[in-house]
Amino acid sequence: MPFDGIVTRAVTNELFNLLVPGKITKIHQPSDTEVIMTIRSQGKNHVLLFSIHPTYSRVHFTKDSFHNPPEAPMFCMVLRKHLSGAILEAIKQDGMERIITFQVKTRNEIGDISSKKLVLELMGKHSNLILVDSEKGNIIDSLKHVSMAQNRYRTILPGSEYVIPPQQDKLNPLETDGDTFIRKLDFNAGKLDTQIVKLFTGYSPFIAKEIISRAKLGSNEIYKEKFFEIQEQILLNQYIPTIYKGTKEEFHVIPITSFSGEKEEFTTTNEMLDRFYSGKAERDRVKQQAKDLYRFIQNERDKNSRKLKKHERTLQKAANADNYQKLGELLTANMHLVKQGDTTISVVDYYDPEQNEITIELHPHKTPSENAQSLFKTYTKLKTSKVKIEEEIEKTNEEIEYFDQLLQQIDVAGVEDIEEIREELREEGYLKKQSQGKRKNKQHTPNPEEYISSDGTTILVGKNNKQNEYLTMKLAHRDEVWFHTKDIPGSHVIIRSKEPTEETILEAAQLAAYYSKSQSSSSVPVDYTKVRHVKKPNGSKPGFVIYDNQKTVYVTPNRSLVEKLRK
Repeated sequence: MPFDGIVTRAVTNELFNLLVPGKITKIHQPSDTEVIMTIRSQGKNHVLLFSIHPTYSRVHFTKDSFHNPPEAPMFCMVLRKHLSGAILEAIKQDGMERIITFQVKTRNEIGDISSKKLVLELMGKHSNLILVDSEKGNIIDSLKHVSMAQNRYRTILPGSEYVIPPQQDKLNPLETDGDTFIRKLDFNAGKLDTQIVKLFTGYSPFIAKEIISRAKLGSNEIYKEKFFEIQEQILLNQYIPTIYKGTKEEFHVIPITSFSGEKEEFTTTNEMLDRFYSGKAERDRVKQQAKDLYRFIQNERDKNSRKLKKHERTLQKAANADNYQKLGELLTANMHLVKQGDTTISVVDYYDPEQNEITIELHPHKTPSENAQSLFKTYTKLKTSKVKIEEEIEKTNEEIEYFDQLLQQIDVAGVEDIEEIREELREEGYLKKQSQGKRKNKQHTPNPEEYISSDGTTILVGKNNKQNEYLTMKLAHRDEVWFHTKDIPGSHVIIRSKEPTEETILEAAQLAAYYSKSQSSSSVPVDYTKVRHVKKPNGSKPGFVIYDNQKTVYVTPNRSLVEKLRK
């Protein structure tokens, strides 16, 4: 994901134009790697996200909602102390590096004007957000502390002098002419894209390959022309923020002419970044918080899969129960031919139309009568076990289906949905219940996700079994329309209308398909019917229902449509 120096420049320009001057009104820290600021500028509130996530480090406006901890972390408290009410005076990028400085003016404890700067360093796993006293040059605090033992070049701790990251002796592509560009390249060595990345700051492999693609292995003059073409687009801010949907999603603000697949263009860089990172960062947060839960559910599913194979082997054996009865009857009819100590006996199989001989294995220490009784006992045992095993197989399949459903729900869950899944597992006896002490917790009401269809109709989506049951069995009216993917684990979806339009039906089906195990599939079957036709069998697993009088539509999940419908 190329959040390179060019994208950094584009987003910095947009933030400067919209936020300077601006007043910092709110500061939150929802996680160890994220800070959210609300900045009032030009008569509007702008929610700005800073992230130093090792994979998703970035900065942009966001429309996402975040779950803040009950108590603000220490760094958040420091930011509130120094930056609440501060005026944002400047936002600038360090050359073409992925370093952005937010310069602010505020007042200290005694009311004197004080200058601070918030430095965001976007460098993968080395990313950081650092609050610096502009006048003294010292670090007030940082989102991530780095000791001398971790980095001998610079220490990032409160009180230390702020030192910029080490320079890599690369050229600034905006200050380089075409002749220098050609002179620096070794055309005989090959791998020109790698050379470009090593030579110029701010250029990712994504853009280096674009220059090579545009030049089409032409002459030196062609390479100079294409290098200048990219340079001019950056200098003139001729950006087209776009997400490219190939084998994996990529994005950039420079048009990628070599890409021929599906792409989605945006008006601003901020919109593109928010759209690109939103689901990915959220899923990563969920994955981290639900790591142990996911492992537990997966282990339970695997355990049931092994149990199912064992039951199926036993059932296969039980299918031969009648054979033991036949052998017992044949042995009884030929008992006069058996002597104690025999290990086998061959007799005529009078059940066989061709009257072939059949060999019966015997226990040498048992009498002929005891051997016959042993065969009849095995027959009775297998016949009885067959009924029980079939019941066990049905139960085991239900368990596997239940855990498949939970795994799917974790994949689409938000951070706040995970605790409801944990609570469900406690109620079902899979996890140990938490001690509530003397005071009982207030009953929590599930909160399904809300969407608005193109014609303004509300559509509700359950993200886990608690939300599904609450939505379908309690919240929905019996004449409203219910949706679920056909024979595929997924969410319950309700249209809050008794007579929805065809367009709303298709949009609700899209949501049901998107929040299902077939999210990445095409032509997903989705059943829909009136809520009155949906029933929950007694004793069934949470979220399990049966329904009739349904119709089926086929849709291909579209994330862009889902984002458009999100309230």
